Amino acid sequence: MSAPLLKAISSQLDEDAWDDLLSFIEERRVIPIVGPELLLVETDGGARLLYDWLAEKLAAKLGVDVSLLPQPYTLNDVVCWFLSSRGRREEAYVRLRSIMKDARFEPPLALTRLAAITDFDVYVSTTFDPLLEAALNSVRFAGAPSTEVLSYAPNRVADLPVERDRLTHPVIYHLFGKLSASPTYVISDEDLLEFICALQNEHLAPERLFHELEHNHLLFIGSNFSNWLARLFLRMAKRQRLSDPRDVGEVLADGHSGSDERLVAFLQQVSVRTRIYVGADRFVEELHRRWQARQKHAVALAPTARFLPPAREMPENAVFISYAREDLAAVREITAGLESMGITTWFDMDRLEAGDDYDRKIRLNIARCSYFIPVISAAAQRRTEAYFRREWSYAIDRLRNMADGALFVLPVTIDGTTAAEAIVPDRFRALHFNSLPGGVVPVEFAQRLKDFMKARVQ
Repeated sequence: MSAPLLKAISSQLDEDAWDDLLSFIEERRVIPIVGPELLLVETDGGARLLYDWLAEKLAAKLGVDVSLLPQPYTLNDVVCWFLSSRGRREEAYVRLRSIMKDARFEPPLALTRLAAITDFDVYVSTTFDPLLEAALNSVRFAGAPSTEVLSYAPNRVADLPVERDRLTHPVIYHLFGKLSASPTYVISDEDLLEFICALQNEHLAPERLFHELEHNHLLFIGSNFSNWLARLFLRMAKRQRLSDPRDVGEVLADGHSGSDERLVAFLQQVSVRTRIYVGADRFVEELHRRWQARQKHAVALAPTARFLPPAREMPENAVFISYAREDLAAVREITAGLESMGITTWFDMDRLEAGDDYDRKIRLNIARCSYFIPVISAAAQRRTEAYFRREWSYAIDRLRNMADGALFVLPVTIDGTTAAEAIVPDRFRALHFNSLPGGVVPVEFAQRLKDFMKARVQ
């Protein structure tokens, strides 16, 4: 292989490339596209790639003679043999769903690492399993089913519900369908061909999703795309000639693209902004490590927050903080952290007033604040009857007048209290709980809130 090609398939990105990638991730300009090479699960026989294990189990369920299949055989090989023996197509999907549901696999480490990178808000999956969803719910929501999951099918076009900057929860989009008893997901090459052809049709393509794929950097991690499918998928995602000038690029991180000389040569000549990294798991491990280090560095460099007491009257567009009085010290930290980032906050510090006038004042402030932050803690848990719970009720009253998915309530936890155990209104449970230990505000949380407020004003 020539020297330029050897350089193209280097198993590492240089420091400048990593720095650029992490900067784009922090700006939410990167979308990971997750493939089957990341699905390393623990089975009774040891660690196996999920699709290899499923092929073995499905062959047994369908009575396929695996000695007649190419070795090592794939799901596609099993399905094709079964259909050629006059098996019913629908049976393969039903059996596969049952096998997967009975297995109850834990999310692979690579997926939990990807889920922990909170700057990712849209994930595209080219697999049908629910493991990425389980990873996101476990890592970000203490197991609560708070990730939004969408799936494509040629006869049912689902799209992102809103523009990306208005999303309030992370989204997983299963581009080739998700596990079902119906034949609405890809398990064979013929299925894949049908999905790819449908996605080429402008009337059958998820427009919002494809807009994001076109205008953002893409990480193809663990894909099993063959030479021409890789080229076709890249072209489909970018919606222009790959040789045309563009501001965004891609990384292919898997175990096979780097050894495909023809694919590497094609990318070198036509798509110079595409990089190849050898090894999907290794790429995720390094990405996660570098992202974490960068987050710690950002927190260390953040200016020391200084607490200023709130004004007697709530300023316009302030963020309302609701809390149990035992948590005042943590609330001061939250206020100082947000104010240091230019976010106006308000909370009632003394609570010396009483009566109907005080209650009307609080209710009015909640009705006109920009966002409402309920502080969840062990102290709040113990107080099953308290005024802050009335404030939470007033926030829910305002939510009733808002469209589904509108962002207003931003629950935060300041200690080990989890979303699953929190004694909060049902409407809060469906929301993402942000962790602010001791009230210390991460830069990422403050910046995102600032972006929300800026978009709201516009």
